[in-house]
Amino acid sequence: MSTARRTVPGAQAIARASRLLRLVTAAADGASLQALARDADLSRSTAHRLLSALQAEGLVDQDRATALWMPGPELYLMGTVAAARYDVTELARDIVRSLAVKTEESAFLSVRRADETVCLLREEGSFPIRSFVLSEGVRFPLGVASAGLAILSFLPDHDVDAYLDRHPELPERWGRTHAQRPLRARLSETKARGYSVNPGLIVEGSWGMGAAVFDRDGRPEWALSLTGVEFRFGPDRLPQLGRTLLAHAHQLSSRIAGSRR
Repeated sequence: MSTARRTVPGAQAIARASRLLRLVTAAADGASLQALARDADLSRSTAHRLLSALQAEGLVDQDRATALWMPGPELYLMGTVAAARYDVTELARDIVRSLAVKTEESAFLSVRRADETVCLLREEGSFPIRSFVLSEGVRFPLGVASAGLAILSFLPDHDVDAYLDRHPELPERWGRTHAQRPLRARLSETKARGYSVNPGLIVEGSWGMGAAVFDRDGRPEWALSLTGVEFRFGPDRLPQLGRTLLAHAHQLSSRIAGSRR
């Protein structure tokens, strides 16, 4: 638990409620109380109490027929206001589409949110066999999916060290390849190459590539990525995909730098 959560009154309750909100918004078809309590590491009674409080404020809603929890109307209103400052999807939409057209693979835009990435946009490529590991709203810890690996690679060394210290659970949850030593090796390779490669570490046979997108201050706040089946990412094609990915990421970084956001 961070120092802030230990010292700021009410911070633990806010952190728990925020975790539940993220889990609710990540579940496209709604989430059960049991699943939310499990994933938030809360008792059912605590999860239900927090969800009821969020429902009273309009931040979540519960379907009467299924009892599943879903985003509430106030989240939509807040989101429309926040989008004016933070949303880059309209700047990126044609670039993501171009990436999908040129590579024939599924292309994505993800944004960094604290220690995670959240997928904002997905464009399907024309190749008929696809990977469905990633879609809008799906979150991954930094360093796990190709987008988060690209972003983490270009953060300052002290930020990377602090992130890994905060998340010793990565190898237990995502496998031994996410222990510090192999993860740091992938980070170094990504930084040297310019783009990340995830060789089926989340789902066997589903490969991904990612390139960081930078804000006006040079911080890696977004990433473009590609996913597809393994044989489409062979050594003869990988460098070409990498160059295309980097070119589109540079185009989006330049567009963001020139915007008034």
